[in-house]
Amino acid sequence: MPSLPAPSAAREIFGDALPLAERYTAFLAGPGVERGLIGPREVERLWDRHVLNCAVLSELIPDSANVIDVGSGAGLPGIVLAIMRPDLSVTLLEPLLRRTVFLQECVDLLSLSHVTVRRARAEEVAGEYAVDVVTARAVAPLERLAGWALPLLRPEGELLALKGERAAAELDEARPVLEKFGVRVAEVLHVGHGKVEPPTTVVRAVAGRVPQSPKGRSGSRRGGRRRGGAHGRKR
Repeated sequence: MPSLPAPSAAREIFGDALPLAERYTAFLAGPGVERGLIGPREVERLWDRHVLNCAVLSELIPDSANVIDVGSGAGLPGIVLAIMRPDLSVTLLEPLLRRTVFLQECVDLLSLSHVTVRRARAEEVAGEYAVDVVTARAVAPLERLAGWALPLLRPEGELLALKGERAAAELDEARPVLEKFGVRVAEVLHVGHGKVEPPTTVVRAVAGRVPQSPKGRSGSRRGGRRRGGAHGRKR
């Protein structure tokens, strides 16, 4: 696997977990590119644009949280968060077989025992989970993503969607859907100040009641209540 020197900010952000982050980044640059999960032109920008951009999302995730990463793809941000936070219980939810195979290889390579890979679409498992946090990056516009992600949350659980320059516009467009699902708070945040440039843009939506899937599915719900306090949470 290729070796990509970690920028100085990586040491500050990952701390003792930096060797794992380096192995993961090298895996992205090698098999990740070979299998089409990462574009060849992105290799030189893997640390700054992808890995560190995802890592600072940890600032918003409470201690010992149950997390589902929807449309996990190459593991951004799910695997990055798992590397940083062994206190989390992370499920990587991904519908495509070749991606779930890649994700499982990453989990095995890095010995991430607190991570589960599941091949499914979010709408297929609505009613099975009630987690603290759902994350997503480059999955779909917020208007659609909300309908998939919110049914996976417990009351007061949070959707954290990494977004770009259109974050505020997407939030405005998604207001009717968020209201339908009883979202209590919806806002655009910027995390990683002084660590990444520019800071990472995140849309945060807090579930006010137990969201129901469009089909009204019910059943056993996995996940648990939040067990710890805020982990460096910033607003």
